[in-house]
Amino acid sequence: MPMNARIRITLAASLAATSCIVAPVAAQSFPTGAVRFIVPFAAGGTSDILARQIAPKLSEALGQPVLVENRAGANGNVGAEVVARATPDGQTLLLADLGAIAINPSVYKQSYDPVRDLAGVTMVAYSPHLLVVHPSVPAKTVKELIALARSRPGQLNFATSGVGGPPHLAGVAFAQATGSKWAFIPYKGGAAALIDVAGGHADLTFNGMLATYPYVKSGRLRLVAVSGAKRYPTLPEVPTVSESGVPGFETGSWQGILAASASPRAALDRLSADIARILNVPEMREYLARQGAEVSTMKPEQLSAWMKTEVAKWAEVVRKGGIKLE
Repeated sequence: MPMNARIRITLAASLAATSCIVAPVAAQSFPTGAVRFIVPFAAGGTSDILARQIAPKLSEALGQPVLVENRAGANGNVGAEVVARATPDGQTLLLADLGAIAINPSVYKQSYDPVRDLAGVTMVAYSPHLLVVHPSVPAKTVKELIALARSRPGQLNFATSGVGGPPHLAGVAFAQATGSKWAFIPYKGGAAALIDVAGGHADLTFNGMLATYPYVKSGRLRLVAVSGAKRYPTLPEVPTVSESGVPGFETGSWQGILAASASPRAALDRLSADIARILNVPEMREYLARQGAEVSTMKPEQLSAWMKTEVAKWAEVVRKGGIKLE
C-alpha cells in the first residue's frame, strides 16, 4: 500500500477514535455552572412550589447550584421568553403550567413560538380540573348539567380565573363539545372565581383540585366530574367528563420543564433522567398527592411532540370561540 494511503487511513482512524472520546466528555461536562429554573408565575403557586421541591435534589444530582427565579407576567409569557432567548446549553429551564404556555400563542401577541423555540425536558406532574357547581344548581351529573344549559342557553354563569387561561378554555371547550352556552364571567384569579361560585353569585366553574376540593368537602360546592382522561386516584368514585358523555375531553394542569430549542440533546436527556428519578421516589409521590397532583414524566422528544399537539388543539378552541384579549 502506498505511504500516502497508509497515512490517510491512520489519520481517519485517529479522528474516529478521538470523536468517540470527545462525545462522552462533552456529555459529562454538563452542567458547567449554575442551572436556573425560571418559574413564569408568582411565588407560592404550583409551579413555584414544584421548582423549589425539585431544585435541591437536582443540585445534588448535577453537582451544581439550581436556582429558582420567578419571572411572572402575561400568563407565563414573560418567563417563557427568557428561556426561549437564553443560551441553548440546557442550563436555563422553564418550569410552568404547560397548558398555559400552549394556549398563549392563540391569545397573546408574542415574539417567540413555544414549538419552535422551546424543547421538551420532561413532564413533572398532572392535576385535573374539577367541574363544580353551586349546590342550588339542579344538576348532579354531566348529562344533567348539559341538559340544563341547553334548556337555559346563555343563562348559566361560568366563573373563570381570567380570559384565556386553562380553566377558562376548559369551560369553552366543554361548551363547544356539548353544544351548551353560558355566560363567562372573568375574575382576577381562581380564588375569586371559587368564592363567587361558592357564594351563589355564579353557577359553575372548572378549577384546579388543590384550591377547589376544600369547598367540595365543606359542602359549599358540588363536585360533578373531573377533567382527566381517567378517574383520579384520590377521588375514584367521581366520574370523568369524558366517560360522562363527552368522549376525549381532557383538561387540567400539566406541570413540565422546557429548555431553549437548540440545547444539546445529551444535556436534555440527563436532565430528564435525573428529574424522573427525583419525582419517582415515594416521598415525592406522596408530597405531590397531598398537593392534588400525580407524577407524570416524559422523555424530551415525547414532551416536544405533546406541546405541538396541545398548541394546535387550543388554537382551534380559541378560533371557534372567537376569544380575544382586550
